[in-house]
Amino acid sequence: MTDTHDRGPAAAAGLTHFDAAGQAHMVDVGAKQDTHRVALASGRISMLPGTLAAIAAGNAKKGDVLGIARVAAIMATKRTSDLIPLCHPLALTRVTVEFEIDQAGASVRCRARVETVGKTGVEMEALTAVQVGLLTIYDMCKAVDRGMVMTDVRVLEKHGGKSGDWRVDAPAA
Repeated sequence: MTDTHDRGPAAAAGLTHFDAAGQAHMVDVGAKQDTHRVALASGRISMLPGTLAAIAAGNAKKGDVLGIARVAAIMATKRTSDLIPLCHPLALTRVTVEFEIDQAGASVRCRARVETVGKTGVEMEALTAVQVGLLTIYDMCKAVDRGMVMTDVRVLEKHGGKSGDWRVDAPAA
């Protein structure tokens, strides 16, 4: 079956995961130079103040919520190409995941920094780390707070590669 749908603006915008026939494919990065690439992403999960207090005190019923969320985020980062179709498998050289408790906002912010020396960027890996970190917090606390909300997941900056450096003008608070 042939897809005859006109890609129109998508093709004009320079999206690269479509071939000349409009079919999805993995981009060929074979001719690119290996460069040091870095991406920083962040996101937030809001919750009831009592849930945040239990996380901050380290006495949530399931244990060290942030410690387990950090490990889950790092593990997921290494499996990004298994989760995201057409994403290249990368040899990561460094992954850091940090959590910041915001008592006033009754939330936890997750930041992930991912690095590699390779032919393609690590933005997807950084975003995966943040989302899995936040999902793990949700999973570990959902019995007492099903109304938690994950928001503001985004790339804050990237460095390296052909397109150079990029940074969001105003990082999410």
